[in-house]
Amino acid sequence: MAVTKRNVRGLEHIRTQLGSADGKSLPYKVYMRIAALEMETFRRAQERDSAGFRVKIMEERLREIEAEKAGLLQSLTQANSGSQTGAARPVPRSTPRRSAASFRLRY
Repeated sequence: MAVTKRNVRGLEHIRTQLGSADGKSLPYKVYMRIAALEMETFRRAQERDSAGFRVKIMEERLREIEAEKAGLLQSLTQANSGSQTGAARPVPRSTPRRSAASFRLRY
């Protein structure tokens, strides 16, 4: 009696369902993808609006800073034009100056 030759099969010969159904042909997967895209669109729109609001607040603050700076420069020029000597008077300090040697860190 002769021994029949056996075909050795490995992992690469196992048949799977991988290519039989792609994700785009199943309706529930398509609807789920559409829902995910709509949620992302909504979230991005909220992020854009929030960023725009923050930019508007920053622009308002920059305008306030420029207005305050212009007011200070105007008061400085008025004070300088009123003085006869032309030298600027020192502004009195409300707190005394401290020397650098008095600043010490303790751990």
